[in-house]
Amino acid sequence: MSTRPTEQEFIRDEFDSVLRGRFFYAPSFDIYGGVSGLYDYGPALCSLQANVVDAWKKHFILEEDMLEVDCTALTPAEVLKTSGHVDKFSDWMCKDPQTGEIFRADHLVEEVLEARLKGDKEARGIAHLSLEEENEDKKKRKKKVKEIKAIKLEDHVVTEIEEILAKIDNYGGKELGEIIEKYEITNPATNGKLEPPCEFNLMFETQIGPSGNLKGYLRPETAQGHFLNFNKLLDCNNSRMPFASASIGKSFRNEISPRAGLLRVREFLMAEIEHYVDPDNKKHHRFDEVADVVITALPKNVQEQGSTQTQQISIGEAVKIGMIENETLGYFIGRIALFMKRIGINEKRMRFRQHMGNEMAHYASDCWDCELHTSYGWIECVGCADRSAYDLSVHSARTGEKLVVRENLETPVTVEAWEVDIDKKKFGPKFRKDAGKVTKFLESKTQCELESLSKELANGEIVATIDGAEFHIDNSLVKIAKVKRTEHIREYTPNVIEPSFGVGRCLYALLEHSFWTRPEDTGRKVLSFLPTIAPTKVLVVPLSSNSQFVPLTKSLTRQLRSAGISAKVDDSSATIGRRYARNDEMGTPFGLTIDFQTISDNTITLRDRDSTLQKRGAIPDVIQSLLAMTNGATWEEATTKLANFESQEIEQ
Repeated sequence: MSTRPTEQEFIRDEFDSVLRGRFFYAPSFDIYGGVSGLYDYGPALCSLQANVVDAWKKHFILEEDMLEVDCTALTPAEVLKTSGHVDKFSDWMCKDPQTGEIFRADHLVEEVLEARLKGDKEARGIAHLSLEEENEDKKKRKKKVKEIKAIKLEDHVVTEIEEILAKIDNYGGKELGEIIEKYEITNPATNGKLEPPCEFNLMFETQIGPSGNLKGYLRPETAQGHFLNFNKLLDCNNSRMPFASASIGKSFRNEISPRAGLLRVREFLMAEIEHYVDPDNKKHHRFDEVADVVITALPKNVQEQGSTQTQQISIGEAVKIGMIENETLGYFIGRIALFMKRIGINEKRMRFRQHMGNEMAHYASDCWDCELHTSYGWIECVGCADRSAYDLSVHSARTGEKLVVRENLETPVTVEAWEVDIDKKKFGPKFRKDAGKVTKFLESKTQCELESLSKELANGEIVATIDGAEFHIDNSLVKIAKVKRTEHIREYTPNVIEPSFGVGRCLYALLEHSFWTRPEDTGRKVLSFLPTIAPTKVLVVPLSSNSQFVPLTKSLTRQLRSAGISAKVDDSSATIGRRYARNDEMGTPFGLTIDFQTISDNTITLRDRDSTLQKRGAIPDVIQSLLAMTNGATWEEATTKLANFESQEIEQ
C-alpha cells in the first residue's frame, strides 16, 4: 500500500514528469507526432507489468488450478456476429458538423456537468481550488471541457445534475441526447451545436487473406477463444466440473476519443478467467476463504436513486442478502480484492460498483466492477460478470456443435421436453438441396424457440428465413411436441463467471497509488512498489570510482543474479544520495552500498527505500534478507540478523 502521507497532495505534472523522464512509457511513434491512444512501455514498466502478470498467474492460475490458453487475436466476423459484438459492442458519440470533431457522449456530458457543479461551488464560496487552479488543471489534462465559470445554479438544478452524474453509466443514446439538449451542451472549444448521439462500433475491422472475402476483426476481448475451445478444455479437465480457463493477451478497441494517458487506449493487455459452473449449483467449495473479506460496495439500487454512497460489507453478507447474485461470483470478487492488496493497491481507494440494468453487457446477469480511484476519478480496472450460458449457447446454436456437460445420474429422472420429429421421406423431396440447412435450422433451436415454433405450426406452417431465402414448413413435414422421456444422463450448458482484468489500467492506478514526495525535500520523488513486484529489486552502489570496488561489484551482482534477485549497478560520479534518489523514482526498494569496510570484512550496507533506514551485515546474510523481503517478508522480519548502520567511511 502507498506510503504517501495522507495529507500530501497528488500533483499529476510531477508524477508524469517522473514517468516520462524515467521512460516508464511514451507515446507510440513519438517522432512522427504520435497516434492518440497508443503507447510504448519502457524497461521499468515492462518489468513491472511482467511481475504483476506473474503475481496474477500465481494468485489465480496456480492457486485455482486453472487451464491456460493463448488464442489468436484475429477473429472471423462470423464469430463476433454470433457473440453479439458486431451488433452491440458500441459507445455513443456526438459530432460537431462544423468542425468534424468527435466526442464520446457520456464523457462529454460528465465533464461539462462536473465543471458546472465546480463553478456553482466557486460562486457559493465553497470550491476546493480557485478557478484559476481548476482551469489550469483542465488545460494540463487536455480535457475537452469548457473553462469553469463561477455561476450559481438553482438548488434543484444542482440536485438534478448530481443525480445525472450518479447514473451516467446507465444512459443510452436517447437519454444522453435529451440531457445534451436540455442542458445546452455544445462543443466546448467552439460552442458549436452537436448532432444527436449515434452508435459507433469499437472493433477494428480487417480482411483475412488476399481475396478480401473473409471479413475479420481484431478481438475486443480474449473470451471468445475460451468458449470455442470449451469441449477440448472440458476433456483436458477429465470432464470434471466446475473448472476454469485463463488467458493473458492483447485486445483492441477503437476508442472514440482516447484520453487520460494509459487509462483509455486502443491496444491493451487483458487477463481473463472463464469459470464454468453448473447453473443449478453456483456454490463455491472455497467460499469460506473469502466470506470475511470486507469490500467497499456501491450496489445498483443506490446508484439508481441518484446516489454514490458506498457501504462496507463482507462478501459473505453481500451474498447472503442477495446483493451479490451467487457464491461463485462473490468468491471471485473476494479474490480480486485480495489480489489488488497483494500487488500494492491502496484499499482505501478501491471500491466494487455493481452495474445498473441499462449498462449491463448483453450477456451478463450480474456484473461488478473493481474501480480504483486515481486523479482522473474512479476508473474501472476489473469487471467480474456472471455471463450465464449466453456464449456457449449462441456458438452452439450457430455451429451445431454441442458445447455441453454430460453427467451420469445416480437416479434416472423423467423430464418433459420439446422435440422435433421430421418426416424425412417427405422432407427431402420437398426441400431438395436445402433439406440439410432447413433440418439444421429446426434441430438447433432452444426449448423456448421450439415452443414458439410449435404454436406457429399449429396455425398452419412455419415460415423460416435461412441465408436470405424463405422456406415454408407445414405440419405434414414436421411435428413439434412436448414429450416425456426417462434420462440416465443429465446434459446441460454451463454458466460462466468471468473476472476480466485490464492490466494497463491496474498498472496505472498502482503507479499513482505508489507515488509520493519526501516531505523534507519536495524535489525527491518516490515510487513505493512492493518488493514482490518492483521492476528492479536492488540498486548496487559502489561508494566511489575506486578501482578496488570493481571486482567486489561484479562478484556481488553475480551472487544476486544467482539468487534470482534483479539488480542494477550505478557507478556514476554522482553523489551516493543522488544515485539513491534517482532509483527511488524507479521504485527500486533496496540499495546495497559497497565501501572500504567491504574490502576488509566482506560486509555491505542495506538501505530501505521508503524509510531510508540502513542495516549492515555479511554479504550472504544480506542476500538472505533480500530473498525474504522479495518473497513478502517485512523489513523488520527480514533484517533481525543485521546491525543498524548510520554512515559509510568515505575515504581510506
